[in-house]
Amino acid sequence: MNIQIIQERFDTYHCVSKQDVANALKEIVQEIALAALSRSGFFKNAAFQGGTCLRILHGINRFSEDLDFILKEPDPHFIWDPCLQQMTQEFLAFGIEAEFQDRSKMDNAVKKFFLKDTSLGKLLNVSFGDPTQKIKIKFELDTNPPVGSDFEIKYLDFPFPFVVTTQDLPSLFAGKSHALLCREYTKGRDWYDLLWYVARKIKPNFTFLQNALIQNGAWEGQDIQVTPSWYLLEMKKMIQSIDWADAKTDIMRFAKGSERQSLDLWSQDFFLDRLEKMESYLSDNTP
Repeated sequence: MNIQIIQERFDTYHCVSKQDVANALKEIVQEIALAALSRSGFFKNAAFQGGTCLRILHGINRFSEDLDFILKEPDPHFIWDPCLQQMTQEFLAFGIEAEFQDRSKMDNAVKKFFLKDTSLGKLLNVSFGDPTQKIKIKFELDTNPPVGSDFEIKYLDFPFPFVVTTQDLPSLFAGKSHALLCREYTKGRDWYDLLWYVARKIKPNFTFLQNALIQNGAWEGQDIQVTPSWYLLEMKKMIQSIDWADAKTDIMRFAKGSERQSLDLWSQDFFLDRLEKMESYLSDNTP
């Protein structure tokens, strides 16, 4: 019965290529993992964030790879073990023999582990690709988060009803903005997400962004004041420095077929235009 639930979920993706199958299988595993974390009590102290959060909770039209989380309050003693035990049981209930490898380091504030699986594809009726292909997902948790984030509760229904704590959209946008301004390489998915936020006129949580920039990245330890004008200026500099061909290459395998054509628009001029749109609503003092 459990595998039938997963098969029905898989069928909703209407896969027409090997990449579609790979994306669908990974997302199903991500959702089962979130359900297991919820049952373990993880979301009493932690919150979902990042690109996969936008995909699963807010329906952004691109796939994602990893699962990122943030503690509500710092806790240097956090360990994954209780969560991994619950996760192992949850996956076995579906017949999925996933492997978990804790890669956390004692002196590192970001605690991580990897989930690997080759069994799910063999359990399903898969029309494309290799049913034994390996699914690999990285989980990261910031145990020393910047202050200033706001949180909210969301509910999901697959593979069963469960609750997730997440950062609210302004705080999620602030976290994405930190990545856009500080990541040391070009990640097209970051810029795709920026377009999503701007289209919805989401304003970044500037308090959270400022604290994140001071804590880690190019402005670490500096006395900066992150205002809308400061933010727009630094974003303009970043847009002017990007190799947009590289950015498009990164996002291509995560974008759905209907989205790929719009990638032809990606250029310095296009993103500067989006930044002007953002400036227009950041100047509006309404919430």
